[in-house]
Amino acid sequence: MEDDDLLKKYNTLYLEMLMRYKEEIEKGEMLYVAELPRLVTPQDDAVLAVVNNIKSSFASYSFNDNFYDAAMKAQAYIDTSVSSISAPVQFWLMPSEVIRMGAGDVFDKTVLLCSMLIGLGNISAKIITVVKDAASESAAYCEFHSKLLLMRSGSGLQEFGSKQELLAAMGFAEDTNITAYEFNDKMYSSIA
Repeated sequence: MEDDDLLKKYNTLYLEMLMRYKEEIEKGEMLYVAELPRLVTPQDDAVLAVVNNIKSSFASYSFNDNFYDAAMKAQAYIDTSVSSISAPVQFWLMPSEVIRMGAGDVFDKTVLLCSMLIGLGNISAKIITVVKDAASESAAYCEFHSKLLLMRSGSGLQEFGSKQELLAAMGFAEDTNITAYEFNDKMYSSIA
């Protein structure tokens, strides 16, 4: 039997097992939104290894002089080194797991990016999630030189002058039935 055929059979078996125990797995993965900050791990060894690799690409890394370019390199790492994969069950991945596997869903990738931005020295970095109906969108953002930098998986970096502009770009409007929250390793806050 060819390796590809065997791999397909294993994948079919693993998917069957996941779907059979989906409810039990998701119970174990239940996180209250206020617990989300524990997912952001800027001091994790795997995260620091990637961050230090980015920093080493500069002659002498300086937050004020190099953060913007380093943030672009962090975004590029996420876009090129981490494949987008959505599991059929709700399952939280830690940033070190995303790095090790080279895969995660959009939320997992955003948590890793936020962890990297904090590791690069920007303690204002947060994950912002906007929820409308059953769909949600997550992105990382931070303050830098009087601007808000928004980074979404596959969308590069956008700059905004205010939080309202940033929220509007993510589809948040105060007069609609949309909720939003933000968090990092130190805090969680509901926006609406």
